[in-house]
Amino acid sequence: VQLQASGGGLVQAGGSLRLSCAGSGRMFTPYFMGWFRQAPGKEREFVAAIRWSDDNTYYVDSVKGRFTISRDNGKMTVFLQMNSLKPEDTAVYYCAASRFHTGSYLDYDSWGQGTQLTVSS
Repeated sequence: VQLQASGGGLVQAGGSLRLSCAGSGRMFTPYFMGWFRQAPGKEREFVAAIRWSDDNTYYVDSVKGRFTISRDNGKMTVFLQMNSLKPEDTAVYYCAASRFHTGSYLDYDSWGQGTQLTVSS
């Protein structure tokens, strides 16, 4: 499968943006799809995930109440609605999908190429 993330850009602090991630090629029904981000000089960190079977969602504490992950029923597509953006949200955002069941929303085996989000103060 190929995962294509899109929707990044430059936004002012307090603004909103929605990221999309669409699968193509040899798609599968994932156990989880998620978003991670990596800021310059920092390690990649988990942001949000959605469990495909029941739409349960998971978030890192720093984005709870501001970001919402959702999916497109019938398609291997996830979205990340980001509101009340802060400069510290600036990073490259990656989407990911898990084909194999590990039980954890932190484990993924398919990754997209990333989309840049820059939040100006």
